[in-house]
Amino acid sequence: MFKSTEPAWNNRNLREISGHVESHLFLAHIRATTGTPVQETNCHPFHYGKWLWVHNGVINDWLAIKRDLTLAVDPALYPLIEGKTDSETLFYVALTLGLEEDPTGAVERAIGLVEEIGHRHGVKHPFQGTIATTNGERLWAFRYSSEGRSRTLYFSTLYDTLKAMYPDDPRLDDFDEETRIVVSEPLGDVLGVWNEVPEASWGVVQPGQDEIGVFRPAAPAAV
Repeated sequence: MFKSTEPAWNNRNLREISGHVESHLFLAHIRATTGTPVQETNCHPFHYGKWLWVHNGVINDWLAIKRDLTLAVDPALYPLIEGKTDSETLFYVALTLGLEEDPTGAVERAIGLVEEIGHRHGVKHPFQGTIATTNGERLWAFRYSSEGRSRTLYFSTLYDTLKAMYPDDPRLDDFDEETRIVVSEPLGDVLGVWNEVPEASWGVVQPGQDEIGVFRPAAPAAV
């Protein structure tokens, strides 16, 4: 994991490191703060055990919701929260609610809890954003907002389909049948490469057949 408060495109250390590191699965995130300080502990991805977590979005009226949501974190996990962001606290709430055993269900419960607490404090649309999390073997991605107008999220078309569409494109030589890219916005404008994740959806990229389904937040009965 590499973090910096410098812009990624202007970071010489990142360029040097990325030229020597290989991974079958990785996350990259560029943070635009929604009010919390610019510091390394607030930079994504957030990390626990073999899990990584990134969030592109916001918990609205965070200062009003912060205390109640933070109190929902398992006391054993609470000391591990290093920064001040809504995104990191949400990660630890999801871990508390079973992220390691049931990623989709845990995120649905975590967002459901955010909405329940938010509505209790008079926040009309508590949550906005997309989330990606991984255990190093699979990647789960989520697109949801309380108002039904989420940040965008896209996934790449199957390799075999792209190879049939663009048989002479040398860029495809770097990929194979298991390659999948999930991004906030399309990279480039080549037709047929990018597919938008539907509103209120989750997906998992994994060896073999990927999955996609409807995202239904529901606060846990008790925390």
